[in-house]
Amino acid sequence: MKHGVFKRAFKYSIPVLLGYLAIGAAFGLMLTGKSYPWYLAVLMSIVMYAGSGQYLAVSLFASGAGITELILAEFVLNARHIAYSISMLKKFKNTGKYKAYLIFALTDETFALLSSMDETQEWGKPEERNKFMFYVSFLNQVYWVSGSLIGALAGVVLPLGTEGIDFALTALFIVLLIEQIIRTRKAAPFIISSLITILAVVFLPKNISLVSAAALSLVFVHIINHIPRGKKC
Repeated sequence: MKHGVFKRAFKYSIPVLLGYLAIGAAFGLMLTGKSYPWYLAVLMSIVMYAGSGQYLAVSLFASGAGITELILAEFVLNARHIAYSISMLKKFKNTGKYKAYLIFALTDETFALLSSMDETQEWGKPEERNKFMFYVSFLNQVYWVSGSLIGALAGVVLPLGTEGIDFALTALFIVLLIEQIIRTRKAAPFIISSLITILAVVFLPKNISLVSAAALSLVFVHIINHIPRGKKC
């Protein structure tokens, strides 16, 4: 049964596999392109494991930013995790020995998969569900570390340009968005969140637009999901 759950988790995480290998490699290329040692890409991907945060950290350090500036920038960038992590409290409540790692490994892409898994998976024993979430989370980090290693080694061996390579992360978000719409067959939450994000970017200050968009999206989607459906005649 263990291998059955692992196999299901692997199949479920394939969209992230394809994306993480690509943007992980892009991160590795960017890091070595800024003259950092290749093994730093692997170390950051294991210990830090924050895709956009890793891109930002390397860029800031390369530009000569101090540690205080880096901490503040990372907090603003990753504050969105606070908003969507709250929605995972119920899912992680009874996960036991897996809970600490599930919290650590909750990236945007892993959240996208885990938040909709109950609508696409059937469960036997409760432990299967916990193992499934752990395997998905663990496999996603393996994909990211592997991509980082491949890109870093390629950057050392091959003379490759890195201009515009950080757009790979945005491309993955778009792919995952489309994948989730197809999988859940519920486009409304994604459309609402997109519209709120656009409005937040246009009308709110840059330092709070992302966090505000995430919080407002959760509120509006929650309200819409709890609106009583009219009875059919």
